[in-house]
Amino acid sequence: MTDKSRKKDDVPEEEAGKPEAEEVAEEPEADPLAEAEAKAEKYLDMARRLQADFDNYRKRTERDNAEFRKYACSSIIKDLLTVVDDLDRALGYVKEENDFVTGIRGVRANLMKVLEANGLQEIPAEGDFDPNFHEALCTVEGDEDDKVAEVFQKGYTLNGRVIRYSKVKVTRKTA
Repeated sequence: MTDKSRKKDDVPEEEAGKPEAEEVAEEPEADPLAEAEAKAEKYLDMARRLQADFDNYRKRTERDNAEFRKYACSSIIKDLLTVVDDLDRALGYVKEENDFVTGIRGVRANLMKVLEANGLQEIPAEGDFDPNFHEALCTVEGDEDDKVAEVFQKGYTLNGRVIRYSKVKVTRKTA
């Protein structure tokens, strides 16, 4: 008889207690304390990651809110710049200085102080043409290239960001 054809009853007693080679040996029981520590470490790692994600979210939100507050008033400032332009045009036609004209100049100065306190700065329009701050409307012949010849409308920045480009006439060197 071969081992395969033998029945369980035919197995000698000494071999009866031994597991057959094909049977899987039982795994030793895992330590419950080690399993609990591994779970605790996993949950602690998840909590740390969640806390780091929340801190990053909070910082990003604060940064976005600060950026929003910095430029929130830009639309009203743009609207007030038209008033400043109107005052400048009106004051440009003044022939004689009187109390009324002095009062208008004072109103314009106060308005500009308020706007400057909120981050508005005038873009200097003299000297070299800079496409980052100036918008060239036309060119005129001149002694040098890319110099501002005339300013049609003043430009302004709000907290370092251009909210209105200076509209200028630019020189081109004659050949």
